[in-house]
Amino acid sequence: MKAIVNHEYGAPDDLKLQEIDKPGVGEDSVLVRVRAASVNPYDWHVLRGLPYFVRLTEGLRRPKHPIRGVDVAGLVEAVGEKVTAFQPGDEVFGGRSGAFAEYVCGVERNFTTKPAGLSFEQAAAIPMAGCTALQALREAGRLELGQSVLINGAAGGVGTFAVQIAKAMGGRVTGVCSTPNIELVKSIGADEVIDYTVDDFTRGNRQYDLILQLAGNQSLSGLRCALRRHGTLVLVGGGNDGNLLGPLATPVRAFILSRFVSQRLLPFLAKLRTKDMDYLTELVVAGKVTPVIGRTYSLSEVPEAIRYVQTGHSHGKTVITV
Repeated sequence: MKAIVNHEYGAPDDLKLQEIDKPGVGEDSVLVRVRAASVNPYDWHVLRGLPYFVRLTEGLRRPKHPIRGVDVAGLVEAVGEKVTAFQPGDEVFGGRSGAFAEYVCGVERNFTTKPAGLSFEQAAAIPMAGCTALQALREAGRLELGQSVLINGAAGGVGTFAVQIAKAMGGRVTGVCSTPNIELVKSIGADEVIDYTVDDFTRGNRQYDLILQLAGNQSLSGLRCALRRHGTLVLVGGGNDGNLLGPLATPVRAFILSRFVSQRLLPFLAKLRTKDMDYLTELVVAGKVTPVIGRTYSLSEVPEAIRYVQTGHSHGKTVITV
């Protein structure tokens, strides 16, 4: 099979499309023929091995898993004898390392059933970005009906899910994005849109119950000014403070400060969970969430796709068709 491979930490140009052996099927394995995958910031963090804490789980000197990609959608090719949830021919999506390939092998908990009305490309856009948005709003942010929520980075992969999920949860949503993406953010349900090239929400008079910080370089003090006295700030992304902690440097400072202030200031990392992908599927089927796809690339164009996501200015999800 063909796969995008890198055996050393480095730049997107170090990724190579190679012919490698197709994964074997164990007794509890599910082999999926990949139809689509999607790119996340996680992919280029692991590709570079930066910030350095990434290497604690991905390999100290070189990547443990040479095939990049996590989000995947496709057709079940074969299953092991202990697998009961799926059978060959089933359409599935989920999260499993090695998604940038013609085949990926995982276990039952890595996948869930793809809705019939959803394309493989749309399904592949869901796992990491959808779970991040859902968990940040529901578990970390504890968003309640009628609360105001500001989503900074509303046009991005996580942001487009967050706007729609927040509306489905009954929130009053303000999205922050650049000028070209204003209509997109309005179209997916934002009650108000702030153009960050014109207005700085941290310098205004508005305050919010919940701020989801997905992008941008606003200071922690500025973000707190836009937050109500007992509001919650969930720090998912944005900013970069070097190679040691990278984008986690500000969340770490927020965690320490939160012990001394009335506001909840929370660093956040999502987990890929089947139950959350199932819940997102329910929202999609109900018409409350629609994956937004910005650009699509072929498998051989994965390096270019990762470079695009790395700019921090991609809109919607960047998808790989296989």
